[in-house]
Order: sequence, then C-alpha cells, then structure tokens
Amino acid sequence: MTRLSTTPNVFLFTDPAVGHQHGYYDGWVGECFQYTGMGQRGDQAFTAGNRAVLNHVKERRALRLFRGARGNVLYLGEFALDEETAFYRTDAPETDTNVIRQVIVFRRRPVGAVVHDLDDELRVPGGVPPESVERAITSEPSQPDVAEVPVEEHHTERALVNPSGKQREAERREQPLVLAYRAYLEARGSVVIRLKIQPAGEAKPLYSDLYDQTRNNLVEAKGTGTRDTIRMAVGQLADYGRFINPAPARAVLLRERPRADLETLLLSQNLHVIWQDGRTFQDNADGSFV
Repeated sequence: MTRLSTTPNVFLFTDPAVGHQHGYYDGWVGECFQYTGMGQRGDQAFTAGNRAVLNHVKERRALRLFRGARGNVLYLGEFALDEETAFYRTDAPETDTNVIRQVIVFRRRPVGAVVHDLDDELRVPGGVPPESVERAITSEPSQPDVAEVPVEEHHTERALVNPSGKQREAERREQPLVLAYRAYLEARGSVVIRLKIQPAGEAKPLYSDLYDQTRNNLVEAKGTGTRDTIRMAVGQLADYGRFINPAPARAVLLRERPRADLETLLLSQNLHVIWQDGRTFQDNADGSFV
C-alpha cells in the first residue's frame, strides 16, 4: 500500500501467495473487492496507508489496485470505497506468530472498467463461503443465526482466523475425544449435534464442539488440560452459551481430570468437567453429562 505525494493516487497491491502468510485475505465477492489493511503486527489502525484509503475521497485520491507484490505487477483498475459499508474488522494472525490480532478489511467497488478474473475471487480460511461473510457484514444488525451442523464437520473459528499446522494438530487431538464422547452419549439416547453461530455483524461464524439437545448440555472439548486451554474454554462456553435459550448446562471435555486449581476455576464459573475413563466417561456434576 503506497500513498503517492506527487500524484493524486493510492497504489494498492494484492498477492495471495504473499498475503496469506500475514493473515491477509483479499479478493472479489460479487461486485466488491475486499482488501485487508496495512500492518503485520498488532491491531491495525487508521494510520499511514489505512488512513489514506479511508480518506481517499476527501483527499481526492484514486485507489488503484495491482496484482503482485514485487517485480512485474498487473494493473487491475481504479476503485472507490463502498459508500454504505466502507470497511469491517475481523481477526487474523500476526506475521510469523500464532498471535491473533484485529485487522481492517476495506470493501471497494470498481470505478469504470477493471480486470475481474476468477483467480482473484476471495478464498476465506476454513472453507467459509465468501458470500456468507458479505451477508453478515452488509446486512442490518439483527438476531444471530444459529444452525445445527453434524459433529463430523469439525470446523472451528481457530481455523477460520489461523489455519496453521499447529492449529490443525490441536484439532486432530480433540476430534477423537469428541467423537468418542458423542458415541457414548448417543448410546444412552441423547441427540448430539454442533451449533454454528453467526453473530450479527461478525464476518466469521462460531462453532461449538458438542451440544446435547436431549439434556440441553453445551460442551467444549480440549486436547490438553493446560491453564491456557482451560481459560480459553471458559471464554468459549460463555460466548456460545449466550445464544442458547434456555441457558444450557456447560462443561469442558478433557482426556483426564484437570488439576485441582483448574477444576476450582471452572466450578467458580458454574462450569463442570467431563473426562475420559477408559471406554467410559466421568464428570463432576453427579452424572449430568454422562
């Protein structure tokens, strides 16, 4: 992203091969080109190039988009920010780390003729349809959309913002535990699903791990019982649970019973623990989850 001082232009460069390494996902969604702002570390702010893009009309500068990051680049055409929804914010990883930060995504419409190739269509991490992102961002704030999805579709919001090998390995450790617990519950007559939750105005959906419809139990699985993962589970269960009415009972599913202080932490938040015990499961809620 370059703001020129000698001409009334802002030059923008897009290259998925380079951008994805920094958590940048650019591309066409319908007639709008979504473009991630400038800044590889920390939350992006409206400074420098981002401010130039936001104020391009006021400063009478044209936004000119190029495909490529170095060497020979292809000019795609002139754009202007969408008048109704100029930008939105979402999560993405920092460069070379697993730290998640907030980025700015500009929505730009073509001014005159532009190059619109299929190769430049937006591809969102985790297989989320770009059209669903567009609908969530541009629609008037409304009630969240909560849908049922099969347990086998083990999408997570972690994969949507940081599809790294480390994240995939964490999910591989959790998935056998999730499937074993589901089979255990179904053998006892429970209907077990997952919930896909699209909060109003958010670009990407949330996915619970397990929801026992029969007993109104919401469960978050973790492949390890470290303090960090337990803390993450507390936040996830609070986030998912607020979309379920009536409020569900909530628990964390682990391979083994957690350390005493971590179990106390969960109980202090009105959360219980489920752990694997050979071919069966145990809980600290008088059997409410098993």
